[in-house]
Amino acid sequence: MKKSLLPSKVCVVCDRPFNWRKRWARCWDQVRYCSERCRRSAPRREAREQWHGQGPYRHQ
Repeated sequence: MKKSLLPSKVCVVCDRPFNWRKRWARCWDQVRYCSERCRRSAPRREAREQWHGQGPYRHQ
């Protein structure tokens, strides 16, 4: 298959486009990051929720 015909996505951390890889064939719908480095540097869910005021321990 030609590389230009492969599906692509945009990384949620670095906003760069990345193409489909064979190792992602079964889980392409769940892939969000272009690399392991971006996955590790992504903000954690708890930190994001607390920052936006939606965490379970936020007093109102």
